[in-house]
Amino acid sequence: MNRIFGILAPLKGYKMKVILSIVMMTLLFQQSVYSQDMFVLEDWKFRQVGENEWYKADVPGTVHTDLLYNKLINDPFYRLNEHNLQWIDKVDWEYTTDFNLTNKMNSADKLLLVFEGLDTYATVFLNNKLIYTGTNMFVGSTIELNPDSLLPENNLHIVFKSPITEGIERLTKYSIALPGDNDQSALGGLENTKVSMFTRKAGYHYGWDWGPRLVTSGIWRNVYIKTCNKATINDLHIDQISINQQEAKLNAIAEVSNFTNEAFSLNIYVNDVLVANKPAAHLKTTGEINYQFKITNPILWWPNGHGNQHLYTIRAEIVGNTGNKIDDRQLNIGLRTAQLIREADKHGESFYFKINGKPVFVKGANYIPNDVFLPRVTPNKYEHIISSAANANINMLRVWGGGIYENSLFYELCDKYGIMVWQDFMFACAMYPGNDEFLKEVEQEAIYNIKRLRNHPSIVLWCGNNEIEQAWAQYDENRGWGWKQRYTGAQREIIWKSYDTLFHKILPDLVKQYDANTDYWHSSPSAGMGKLASHTNTSGDMHYWGVWHGGEPIESFTTHIARFMSEYGFQSFPEYESVKQYSMPEDWNILSEVMTSHQRSNIGNQRINEYMGHSYKQPAGFEDQLYVGQLLQAEAMKTAIEAHRSAMPYCMGSLYWQLNDCWPVASWSGIDYYGRWKAMHYFVREAFKTQIVHVARKGTKLEIIGISDGIVSDVTLRVNLMDFSGKSLWNRSYSVAMPSNGSIILTSIDLDKIPLLQNKDNSLLYVTLVKNGKVIDSDIYYSDLPKNLKLPFPDINKYISQKEGGFEIELYSKNLCKNLMLVSEGNAYTFSDNFFDILPGETRVIKVDSDLSYDEFERRLSYIHLQMVE
Repeated sequence: MNRIFGILAPLKGYKMKVILSIVMMTLLFQQSVYSQDMFVLEDWKFRQVGENEWYKADVPGTVHTDLLYNKLINDPFYRLNEHNLQWIDKVDWEYTTDFNLTNKMNSADKLLLVFEGLDTYATVFLNNKLIYTGTNMFVGSTIELNPDSLLPENNLHIVFKSPITEGIERLTKYSIALPGDNDQSALGGLENTKVSMFTRKAGYHYGWDWGPRLVTSGIWRNVYIKTCNKATINDLHIDQISINQQEAKLNAIAEVSNFTNEAFSLNIYVNDVLVANKPAAHLKTTGEINYQFKITNPILWWPNGHGNQHLYTIRAEIVGNTGNKIDDRQLNIGLRTAQLIREADKHGESFYFKINGKPVFVKGANYIPNDVFLPRVTPNKYEHIISSAANANINMLRVWGGGIYENSLFYELCDKYGIMVWQDFMFACAMYPGNDEFLKEVEQEAIYNIKRLRNHPSIVLWCGNNEIEQAWAQYDENRGWGWKQRYTGAQREIIWKSYDTLFHKILPDLVKQYDANTDYWHSSPSAGMGKLASHTNTSGDMHYWGVWHGGEPIESFTTHIARFMSEYGFQSFPEYESVKQYSMPEDWNILSEVMTSHQRSNIGNQRINEYMGHSYKQPAGFEDQLYVGQLLQAEAMKTAIEAHRSAMPYCMGSLYWQLNDCWPVASWSGIDYYGRWKAMHYFVREAFKTQIVHVARKGTKLEIIGISDGIVSDVTLRVNLMDFSGKSLWNRSYSVAMPSNGSIILTSIDLDKIPLLQNKDNSLLYVTLVKNGKVIDSDIYYSDLPKNLKLPFPDINKYISQKEGGFEIELYSKNLCKNLMLVSEGNAYTFSDNFFDILPGETRVIKVDSDLSYDEFERRLSYIHLQMVE
C-alpha cells in the first residue's frame, strides 16, 4: 500500500481522487475475496506444453493475455491480429507455481485448495501427484489437501488441454454434429467442424456476430489455499419466507462442517445485532443448520427508480464454548418479493414482474461479458458499466446465455444500484449433447451457480437458454432456423430428448430445489411451454428482429409489440476516437478489411447503409459516417422504447440488445468497448426516465402520450410549433394528469388544424411537461426525415468554464442545431448530455469531469452537428 501511495504522491487534484477511488475499490474488492485464513498462490509461470522456456503469468489470467504481456504476440484486438492467433487454442498449455508450507497451514485441521475458475480442461498436480481434473469453466472447485502430500516446499502444476482438441474428441464420441450458427469455426481453421456446444465454456469465445473468435485457456478466477480449524461455514443462504411492511420472516440455512468432537454454537447477526443462536453440536461431516428469525418493520429493496436499495448485513458465526469465534460468513441481502406474473387476460397471458407487490415496467438491456479476456475486467470497469446502466434509468439487465455467470462484484453492484437481473443459464443458439457425462457437468454447474448467486436481491429470474426453442422449433415443422431438417428422424429424437431433459427437467428442478423463491422461464423467447414465440404472440416474451435482420422499416418497432420485449436492436459503429484505438488511417473506410473484420454481422455494414440512406443524407467522410450511424441507431432505439412504454400495461418490459461490448467492434451496443457512451445510451436515458412525454403520429392526428412509472401527477403540457429560427407558428397549453404506472393520451391534435405539414421541412413541435415551474420532460417532433429538413447554419457560441473536478461548457445557438456531439480527443468522457438538439435561442450547459488543464481541455474539445455533415 505504501508503494502505491508513493507512486501516486506526485499527482494532484481530480486525477489523484479518481485514481485513489479506483485503487481503493480494487483493494476493497480484494479484501472481499480474500480473508485472513486464505493463502493466495502467487508467482505463476506458464509455457506451451513441450517448450522449454517458462514465462511470467498473471493469475487470474488467460493464455492470450499472458502471451501478450510477455510480448510473444501482438494485441489480438488491433487491426487483423486476431486472424493470426488462431493457433493458440489448438495447443496445450501449462502453469506452475511453488509455495512453502507455513506454520498456519501446518497447524490447520483442514487445508483446502480452492479454484474459483479453471478454463477449461485442466489437470492439476501437486508435487507431481494428480489431485484434480476439471472440465467446466463455470464451476469452482475445492480440493481437500492431504497433509502427507505437502512438503516444506511444494509445487502446483496445471496442464490445460486444448479446448479444440477435446471438443473434437467429444464430437467424435457423440457422433452427431450439433448446430451452432455463431461458432466461427471457419475462422479458426476448422471449416464447418463446430465444437463449442460440447464444452462447458463461454460460447462467445468461439465467436459471435458481435465478437471475435479467441478461444481462451487459463486460471481465470482466484486460486488460494484456505486453512480451516475445528469447523467452517461452507455456505450461507437466507431464505425469505414471507415479507410485508410489518415483518420479514427469514430462515438462515448454514452448511457447516465440524472437524472435531467439540460442541459449537451458530450465531446469526443482523447489522451486528444478535438475532438467533443455535447449537451445532457434534456435526462430524457437512450438514445444514436452519434457524428462523424475524426483522420487524423491514426496509425493502426496490428496483432503480422505484425506491431505495436498502441492504442488510447478515452474518453467521460459529462460536466455541468459551465464546471464541471459529469461523464466520457474511452476506449483504435486500428484502423483497419478486414474482413473474403470467395470468390469463383478455389479450392472452400476461408477462410482467411484480416487486414487493407492485407491477414494475422493466426498462433495461441485454448484457454480455465486458471483455473476451475476462480477467482484464477491473472493478472500475464493472462500476462504470453498471453505474452507466443505472444512470440511464435502467432497472434490469439480462445476463445473456452465451457468456458467463458473472463475477460476484457484478451482482453486488446490481444490488447496490437497483438493477434486477434476468439470469440465463449458459446455453445459447445451439443444440447440446445429452450424454450422461455432459448432463452431470451441467447439473454440477447449475447447483454451484444457483447457490453462489441466490442471495442477491437483484436476481429475479432464472432462464434456461437463449433462442434455442425458437431455433429448433420442435412444435412446428415449418418454423425454426432450418436446424432440425438436417437430421434423420432418429437423430432428431436424440437431440430433442437432450433439450427436453436439460431445460424442462434438470434446470427447473434444480432452481426449485435450491432457489424456490425465484421463477424459472425455460427459454427466451417463448410464448409458453409448448408454444413457439412469434411476432404476433400475445403471451410470453419476444425477440423482435424484423427491424435490422428482417430489413423492415424502423417504424415497425411501433407495430410489433409483445407482452415483454426481451430482445430488439439496431447497430452502429463506435465513434471516431474509439476506431482510432484499433486501426490505422489507411483502415478508415467502412469497406476496408480491418473495419469489415471488426463487424461480425455478415449484413452489418450493408444494413447500416440501407437504413441510413432512407433517413439521412449519405455522408461522404469516414468520421461523419460513424457519427450519423450513431444518430440512426439512437433514433431507432428511441422509437422502439417509446412504443413499448406507450403500450403499458399490455407490454411490461423492454430489454434492448445490447448494453456493452467485449472488444472494439461495430455492434448493437450503447456503450462501446472503451466505455464511451454512444448516442444511443444518451437517448435511452431520456426514453427510460420515470415520466416522459412522447409525440406519435397516428394517421391524420398527433397523439401526445404521457408515460409514468410513478403515481398520478397533475402537470402542465405545453405545445409549441416553431420554425428553425425560433418563430412560434402555433402554441397551446393544457392541464393534464400523468397516469399512475401506465400510459395515457394526454391530448390529440388534428394535423389539418395546425400549420405543421405545410412547413414540415423547416419546423418542429416542441412539447414539454411542466410541474411547479420546472420542466420534467420534453420531446421534439419532426414531421419529416432528417435528410429532407432545411437546416439553417446554427451560429453557435461556446464558452468553457473550469469548475472543481471538471468543466462546464455553455453552448448557445441562434438557430436550431441538430444533434450536437461533443468530443474530447483521446478521452473517453461521459458528458452530462450529448448528441442533443439546441433549440433556436437556447443555451445548453453541459458538465464533464476532467483532470486536464483549461488550455489542454479547450484544445482537445470539438463538436460536430448534423449541419456540418457533407
